Amino acid sequence: MSNSPFTLENKTAIITGAASGIGAATAELFASVGATVHASDINLEACQERHAGNDAIVVNHCDVADKSSVESHVASVLNQGPVDILFNNAGAGMVGRIEQTSEEDFDRLYNINVKGVFHMTSALMPHFLEKKAGNIVNMASICGVIGVPDRFAYCMTKFAIVGMTKAMAMDHAKDNIRVNCICPGRIATPFMLARINEYPNPEAIRADMDASQPMGRMGEPEEVATVALYLASDASGFVTGACESVDGGWFAG
Repeated sequence: MSNSPFTLENKTAIITGAASGIGAATAELFASVGATVHASDINLEACQERHAGNDAIVVNHCDVADKSSVESHVASVLNQGPVDILFNNAGAGMVGRIEQTSEEDFDRLYNINVKGVFHMTSALMPHFLEKKAGNIVNMASICGVIGVPDRFAYCMTKFAIVGMTKAMAMDHAKDNIRVNCICPGRIATPFMLARINEYPNPEAIRADMDASQPMGRMGEPEEVATVALYLASDASGFVTGACESVDGGWFAG
């Protein structure tokens, strides 16, 4: 048995949005340090392909914007045993200012990014309260702590995640339930790289995105996953209500 404070041996985690990017990297890292991981995504096939052959990762379908889908998923996992960790990672993005944001765009981001966290956490909170233990990690963003141009609706949702995190941390500190969030800068996920390649000059766009962070590069999904592991493990046992920046120094400026 490992003596490392970063072990997740005998722990069970639910990770949403786990088919690629940060969610997939975190599922793999958690499994590598002993956790049983229930990795869910709205794209079940992609999730199955990414985690095929890893016996520590159980793949599930879940649409976090759909309350019934969430409740069915959580009930299925709890039927297999207790859950210790929830990583609310699933999310959606959008580029645009308010005048470029339709009501449908606004609702789509709100339903996935904000209500998705609400649905998942609401479904698991009774379980955490009953066992008097739980660990929730929410995916926020640099856009949840500072305003970023052309990200009106996205900033709205991520500021909401930061507020939800802090409120839940205060509400449940005495219940032995810790709640924290991660605020990444620009991360080189498959989704981000695909969006860059849609531009006429992707090399220039990539250089601009790299330069937006003081370290001069975008982060990698695995670099965010290690922060998720810290927050999910006993290494952060006295940490709750925190917003951990993983942004190459962006927020510091």
